[in-house]
Amino acid sequence: MTESHVLIGAGVAAARAAEALRAEGAEGRIVLIGEERDLPYERPELSKGFLAGKTQRAELTVHDADWYAAQDVEPMLGRRAVGIDRASATVELDGGERLPYTRLLLATGSAPRKLGVPGNDLDGVLYLRRVGHSEAIREAIAAGGPLVVVGGGWIGLEVGAVARTAGLDVTLLEAGPAPLAGPLGREVGGLIAGLHRDHGVDLRTGVQVGELVGDGQVEGVRLADGTVLPAAAVVVGVGIRPRTELASDAGLAVDDGVLVDATLRTEDPRIWAAGDVANAVNDWVGDRLRVEHFANANDQGPFAGWSMAGRPEHWARPPFFWSDQYDAGMEYRGWADPRTAPLVLRGGPEDGQWIAFWLGDGDRVSAALHVNAWDDADAVKSLVTDRAPIDRARLADPKTSLEAVRAG
Repeated sequence: MTESHVLIGAGVAAARAAEALRAEGAEGRIVLIGEERDLPYERPELSKGFLAGKTQRAELTVHDADWYAAQDVEPMLGRRAVGIDRASATVELDGGERLPYTRLLLATGSAPRKLGVPGNDLDGVLYLRRVGHSEAIREAIAAGGPLVVVGGGWIGLEVGAVARTAGLDVTLLEAGPAPLAGPLGREVGGLIAGLHRDHGVDLRTGVQVGELVGDGQVEGVRLADGTVLPAAAVVVGVGIRPRTELASDAGLAVDDGVLVDATLRTEDPRIWAAGDVANAVNDWVGDRLRVEHFANANDQGPFAGWSMAGRPEHWARPPFFWSDQYDAGMEYRGWADPRTAPLVLRGGPEDGQWIAFWLGDGDRVSAALHVNAWDDADAVKSLVTDRAPIDRARLADPKTSLEAVRAG
């Protein structure tokens, strides 16, 4: 029987998995099933350069059509997988077609969480996940008028920064005590808030949205306290959810994502998962973790491909992501709970660059965020990756090189 590798979800994880499968010598059929009609593309620029009109659509594509033809990889675009029959090892597509698989990759990604308030279906209420969403937000920015962003996470902050740079009046609403308080904690989130306020954003924390108001088209946001904020458009960024429906319906273990081991394999030996949808054992973290950032999907894709081709290494990498907001370039690496991990700040916004470190047991660096500290980026990466024990006083002193902060 000819082998058949079916990859569900034609995003960056699936594209990189296909690349790795062929590089490892996998024979037989490789099929990518994607709901969008676009070839797999990279999403980070949708809230950055592409949204700002600086990055062109073609620059987002992972591989062009010629690559798929040369590698004998079949993109089935504009198609949706509706079911997995594990007993017969087949995937059912919309329309009833069935594809047999020898090995199956779930790279179904995630979907934006909806804002569960009246008026959330009005025109001009926008979410960001696909290239068409980014184009719609770009049109709203070009049209001018006040923009309200609901949610002070990475997407909301980046969209707000692009809109404010374009000259719009921007109000950003965050239910928590500070933007990014979940991943970064209140203190560091407060520094990020200051960046946006310094650029003229009306950033409000500790607020709840009660209703989106308008007659067909959104015209404003009514807060829980009755305040109405005018809005020509509203961008909602209140988180995402892993798209686990196919896995769950097929009887695979699901808990905040599809559960996979350190080889990215499910309990079914013929099925793997990667990217936003995978809740994977990460040997670097020492626990199971689901990560919702591009670098994770870009790295797990080839890792899954290697595993499917018979090279089952163990996933053991610190999470990594980056963000661009105004003239501030940021990189976060590692994993820490900011509610309990000791925080060490090195410099501050007044210095033009700064670094936040979160420490684990034995004063070891568990995670770090640097802002514009590009000369120190490699040293920060090394401290995190090595979980290096450090001297706190030296770590906090910008005059001490990061190469000299390790303890012992």
